[in-house]
Amino acid sequence: MDLSTPVLVVDDYATMIRIIKNLLKQIGFDNVDGASDGSAALEKMRGKKYGLVISDWNMEPMTGYDLLKEVRSDTDLARTPFIMITAESKTENVIAAKKAGVNNYIVKPFNAAVLKMKIESVLSV
Repeated sequence: MDLSTPVLVVDDYATMIRIIKNLLKQIGFDNVDGASDGSAALEKMRGKKYGLVISDWNMEPMTGYDLLKEVRSDTDLARTPFIMITAESKTENVIAAKKAGVNNYIVKPFNAAVLKMKIESVLSV
């Protein structure tokens, strides 16, 4: 796992971005950007190459699920590892995200150990 990999954290709740950034720092990542919704994230992704995207599911106006579908349909971004975070562990959401090409899934609340485990499973492939 390359800790210098640029990571993009996407959440419409600034506090959550801060929490995830802090968890990523605990793990050892220091190159972390934030975006407040899917469209802001897409704009950042088109300007900088990220090695990992960690996105909340529930955001307005563009959800994490919509962002995932956009990323997977863009040839320049399609291979970017993508982890979805959600407060709900609805089976249909997990299935929909898997079908859309998500690499992993985290249900809130979670801690640094869970985040590290999910990131390792995505980035060690």
